[in-house]
Amino acid sequence: MSRSRSPLSTAIALGLLASGMAASAAHAEAAPPSASTLDTIHVTGMAEDASKVASPISVISAERIQQGGGNLGEVLDGLPGVRVDSFGAGAGRPVIRGQTAPRVKVLSDSSAVLDASDISPDHAVTVDPLLGERIEVLRGPATLLYGGGAIGGVVNVLDNKIPERLPENGLEGRLLVRGNTVADERVGAASITGQVGSHLVLHAEGSYKDADNYRAPDLDESRVDATFSRSKNGSVGASWVTDNGYVGVAYSYREDDYGLPGHNHEYEGCHPHGSALHCGSHDHADGDDHDHDHEHDHEHVAAINLTSKRYDLRGEYRDPFAGISRVRFRANYTDYSHDEIDGEEVTTTFANKGYDSRVELEHVPLGAFTGVFGIQHSDTEFSATGVEAFLPTVDTRSTGVFLVEHVEVNDQWHFELGARHEWLKHQPRNDVRNRPAFDDTASSFSGAAIWSFTPDTSLTFSLSRSQRLPHAQELYARGIHMATNTYECGLLPSALTCGGATNDASYTKETSKNAELTLRRSEGPLTSSLGVFANNVDNYIYARTLDQYEDFRLIKYTQADVEFRGVEAELGYQFTDAVSATLFGDRTRARFADGGGNVPRIPAARFGGRVNWALGAFDTELELYRVNRQRDIADYEVESPSYDMVNLTVAYTVPNSNAQVFLRGTNLANEQVWNHASFLASTVPQPGRNVSLGFSYRF
Repeated sequence: MSRSRSPLSTAIALGLLASGMAASAAHAEAAPPSASTLDTIHVTGMAEDASKVASPISVISAERIQQGGGNLGEVLDGLPGVRVDSFGAGAGRPVIRGQTAPRVKVLSDSSAVLDASDISPDHAVTVDPLLGERIEVLRGPATLLYGGGAIGGVVNVLDNKIPERLPENGLEGRLLVRGNTVADERVGAASITGQVGSHLVLHAEGSYKDADNYRAPDLDESRVDATFSRSKNGSVGASWVTDNGYVGVAYSYREDDYGLPGHNHEYEGCHPHGSALHCGSHDHADGDDHDHDHEHDHEHVAAINLTSKRYDLRGEYRDPFAGISRVRFRANYTDYSHDEIDGEEVTTTFANKGYDSRVELEHVPLGAFTGVFGIQHSDTEFSATGVEAFLPTVDTRSTGVFLVEHVEVNDQWHFELGARHEWLKHQPRNDVRNRPAFDDTASSFSGAAIWSFTPDTSLTFSLSRSQRLPHAQELYARGIHMATNTYECGLLPSALTCGGATNDASYTKETSKNAELTLRRSEGPLTSSLGVFANNVDNYIYARTLDQYEDFRLIKYTQADVEFRGVEAELGYQFTDAVSATLFGDRTRARFADGGGNVPRIPAARFGGRVNWALGAFDTELELYRVNRQRDIADYEVESPSYDMVNLTVAYTVPNSNAQVFLRGTNLANEQVWNHASFLASTVPQPGRNVSLGFSYRF
């Protein structure tokens, strides 16, 4: 663990103030808008722009994406209320307000991503942010467009694999090359879009990443074992574009090969005796069930080899018939599989095959009402075969209908309403334990009011009641999962899964009741956003640790009432056209309502600031923040120490061109960082000091 450090809060505040005052007299070009500038952005799939959407929405541009982050979670880490559920370098899921998959949905241009990332944190999200045009992070009523169970939020990665418009001058594209020092990373990405004839547009894109085991400070070895990551992505697409819309298709292919740090076969003989964990033979003289009597070659490196083949159909038509101003549709078929490999041996294969489709209709204004309604359907088959097949083959069908409406009363009052109803069925197949099918429905509702009491300041209050139905893993799990060093038991009674009869209970729908209050100032030199939320979840499904031996745990999916409380704040000031400063912070607190302690893997509070300034063709950002020690720990967790983060980005735009060279340094103080949101919070540290150098070009 890292040694104790004094808080940086005073130094950050004074440093930002001094930097801003010293630079206020400088004359330079205006800095580009930050990732949170929303007033001119139209939110995908909604009838309103972001300034009229009730809950906070964060948008990250392609330029920001390119400057760093090896996976989607790392790219989003640092947004208000957003962290990363890291698992080495190959996998990183976003965490929003303490929630991660399956309560945070990741989409590829509004369409579901049919991979295995919602099964386990060691499974990569198969969306390459490097090929995205922008990323939208949605919370609140807007999430009902995509799922009532997304109580954490929705991450929508927008791309251009199926062009929606004719390219300027008939041809456009972009190029990126990047490397870093912490993992000797080599990254390349390119895309090209060309017009053929009057309406046909063709598109091709690809990316490549090769990174070695990353470095971390204060370890016996300079590099963290099994944190290498390699990835190849490619896509070809075509669309027919007219004045009224477009329709197109695309084929995408992805390969990943990445390490699984913390994987330990010393525990492969562990199994449950009721709610107790047994890791040894059954005949010790001393009666110690936590004996250890097997051997394994620890030189083997565990890894995942992943392949995903995806076919997409997308389209949009404006003013198709009376009463409807726009129709959007999305459909995809995905054939996903990955092998979990120990040395040269494939131990387990996970596969997910199926399709997802949705249709959205935006109606014309009906008095003060504008809105979107539609239907979504998915049908998938998930299977696991091999040594760690802790799930049966499960066919899952899901159908949802949704409606989100906006009501513009006058310049001061704006209302937002949302509703969604879902049908879900899980059907195990060829299951020797004869685990039963699951069939149920869920309903979700939300409402919000925006009071713009001055032209540039608003107060938003939102309420929602959302229901979530269980994932197949939460119901049916039974078996060892070495990647996370766990033996998993599902919600079903122990005769069908495991965990002991005292932990059995009849399943009840998970119901979230959320209230949120946000004060925003969006114009003028002083901008701010202060939001507080309270989320009470009845029958919250979580992985309860029943017993632990060394780093190996017996977990049972269990339901309990929990309370989430949090705050997110940003305060910015534009000193000149070229210089601005921002203070920011967020905190989420999550506890069981019956006094049973803390919810597992909740990130600690974070606070800090950044200064942005421009000088000629140079744009610079200095960011400093502190993550507190996490003392609010769950059973069997350990405290994660605090750390201070120093990041610096310098970008040079070549005059009279769309070419840019950027240099980005992260963790410049070379802090030892332990991520409390990770399953590997106490065993695998995060990367140390890193410097990335890159070049991007658009034409």
